Amino acid sequence: MARELTSNLTDGPISGHFRTLAVPAAIGMLFNTLYNVVDMFFAGLLSTSAQAGISLGYQAFYIALSIGFGLGAAMGAVVGNALGAKDRRAARRLSAQGVTFGAIAAVVLVVIGSWYGPALVQLVSEPGPYRDAGTRYYLLLSLALPCFMIAYACNGALQAHGDGRSMQHALIAAFLANIVLNPLLIFGIPGLWAGIGFDGLAVSTVFSQAGVMIYLLWKLLRLATLSRVRTRHFAPRGPELREIFLQTSPTAFALMIMMLSGFVVQFVLKGFGEHAIAGFGIAIRLEQILFLPVLGVTGALLPIAAQAFGARDHDRVREALLFCWKVGFFMTAGALPIIWILGGPVLARFTQDPDVIRVGLAYLRVESLILPAYMMLFAINSFLQALKRPIWTVWISLYRQAFGIAFFVWLFVGVLHLNEIGVWFGIAAAVTTGLMISMIIASRVATESIGGLWRASARRGA
Repeated sequence: MARELTSNLTDGPISGHFRTLAVPAAIGMLFNTLYNVVDMFFAGLLSTSAQAGISLGYQAFYIALSIGFGLGAAMGAVVGNALGAKDRRAARRLSAQGVTFGAIAAVVLVVIGSWYGPALVQLVSEPGPYRDAGTRYYLLLSLALPCFMIAYACNGALQAHGDGRSMQHALIAAFLANIVLNPLLIFGIPGLWAGIGFDGLAVSTVFSQAGVMIYLLWKLLRLATLSRVRTRHFAPRGPELREIFLQTSPTAFALMIMMLSGFVVQFVLKGFGEHAIAGFGIAIRLEQILFLPVLGVTGALLPIAAQAFGARDHDRVREALLFCWKVGFFMTAGALPIIWILGGPVLARFTQDPDVIRVGLAYLRVESLILPAYMMLFAINSFLQALKRPIWTVWISLYRQAFGIAFFVWLFVGVLHLNEIGVWFGIAAAVTTGLMISMIIASRVATESIGGLWRASARRGA
């Protein structure tokens, strides 16, 4: 018998729902980021070229993975809207079709990624060991794409039901498995097996993510909403796949632009040397750890606002967004002193190269000043997705990640002739101006969809 996991997010205190969803999500993302940190640590035991290689390879892989993130957000929106409207049949149908969509997308991405992945790595690197390592890492990691895609589809549906813990448990297990699999596959067992070296970093991910996918599928099928699901419900159905695609593609495209902007950054950094790419790769992973609570809160906004919008409770939609911003400001303020005081010593745990540490520390300190802007941007993206207006996230991302970064990095590096710090200033300028544009868009969409963004809520008790 299916266990009832459905949570009605349209009633009760907003703060309680945020805790229920955000805390497990943040913990899960923490272990996911630590997973990547473990990879970077073991790559550092091999060489700086290995560290730069996995930074390049993962950046290329992340472009394909953006489809998975978009799918997860889409499932949170469409399933959440259906649950808010009390339409369990639609929620069941969309949950099953989301898994199907993920499987189809994975096959397509593996095929086309075998061409564009190596091409992107080559574009942003110079010939040498780190380029070869990046290409090999990407090609092996692409074998895990079906696992990632299906897992994200399942997690989106689970979060729409108020279940944020299943992904948390899966990512903790994957992290622990990676700690064991990385040294085992890289270095082998002394006297018995020599291991497979650098390739073990990617193969470990394939194994661990297969376990995540299986676990989340099992949790999804245990939902009361899916108690009547049958094999035929997973057969491709045009209307549902189209609805999921229309919600997935804008968010995925926006994330893809963001990842491509990372290649713009790396293209510029390659002119400063291998140490610049390695420093950026390490620092961005450390930054993600501190930003995880904010990502948890802004991610929790999506199912809460989606259910409220499906139930036509517009006051609650506004209330959720404003609560998210309030909590996010406290979190980002707390991260700033941690970065400035502990950034250098933590970077030194991953490399002894002083140039790598210098580049990474400069990046972390500049980024710490604009964390509140990032938080507000991510919250607006969740807000627009919940209102089923994700196309606006594309326009925001096109400005911030395409034009903004290219223009401001060119200004600081190409015109003002700054070193790597100019790249970080360029990113900061793109983020802050992007936030201004996104606020204007969010206000206009809110006026059209829920009667305004700033009108005081009549609901109390959050």
